[in-house]
Amino acid sequence: MGSCISSGGDSAELQANKEVEKHMKETRHHMAQQVKVLLLGSGDSGKSTVLKQMKLIHNVAFTPQEMEYFRQLVFSNIVLGMRAILDAAEEWELDINDDNEKYMPMFDDSPDDIRDGDPLPQRWLEPLKSLWDDPAVQKARSRGNEAALPENLPYFYKSLDRFFTPDYVPNVQDIIRTRARTTGITETVFKLKNHDMHMLDVGGQKSERRKWIHCFSDVTTILFLVSLSGYDQCLIEDKDANQMQDAMAIWDSICHSQWFKSTSIILFLNKTDLFEQKIKTSNIRTFFPDYEGDQGDAKAGKDYFKRRFLKLSAKSNRQKEREIYTQCV
Repeated sequence: MGSCISSGGDSAELQANKEVEKHMKETRHHMAQQVKVLLLGSGDSGKSTVLKQMKLIHNVAFTPQEMEYFRQLVFSNIVLGMRAILDAAEEWELDINDDNEKYMPMFDDSPDDIRDGDPLPQRWLEPLKSLWDDPAVQKARSRGNEAALPENLPYFYKSLDRFFTPDYVPNVQDIIRTRARTTGITETVFKLKNHDMHMLDVGGQKSERRKWIHCFSDVTTILFLVSLSGYDQCLIEDKDANQMQDAMAIWDSICHSQWFKSTSIILFLNKTDLFEQKIKTSNIRTFFPDYEGDQGDAKAGKDYFKRRFLKLSAKSNRQKEREIYTQCV
């Protein structure tokens, strides 16, 4: 009887072992079909925007709930963006026109709560239009790099009437232009021809970076985003820090991390349209004294920052330098 029990136990163990090996084989096969892309970069570098664009490229439709979220986010961006400008104007002692003073109390509280499907509240339309045309508001906006003011406001304020129509539905550009601070980790799966691409978006602000390590294992590719227009801009969370310098510090640590010594890295120099406009009036040399290009030369500016990042990625004791792929958009 004892031998029968022993034989039965051995048979069960063998069967269990086979099941484990089968599961491991299936898991390895499944993992081989997965690509894990990690979006990294400083705050306001455009990571979430890239994720939205990827959804559009791969025809991943936004759900009705997501569309409603973006509709309300447009309103939030418009109102909170104006509040940020007004706060900056007050700090810099820029006086709002007397005719617009009556609108100021509207910004003391949070924006109106909008129920799903309700149009944007009409009571905000005229105050927002009037304040946008105020010379003090425009003066503060021209100094937006000193206070990390939102860069999407000109886009929204030129179309205010459209957003406040009762049947307004966000279009593709509206969705791409919206901004919301990323907290935690967001994973989106794209079904490609032969494999699944898992794209992870993480918050870029300093308070969010301690969470990054939870995404570091089994990363196939890092897509590192840099806002070129951030060369003269402070951080939202630290007005004394430079956004580009912060991006360079993160880049340096990522390129030389043991976690990613065999991981491919793509350097994505982002927001070139804003950069090309900004350098006409904001000299790169003011913030990066070793820049030798002409003021207003967009190509020289892009090449300069590309060289700075590629130089940081080099490591003197590495036998063979890892190739860094770069892209300007």
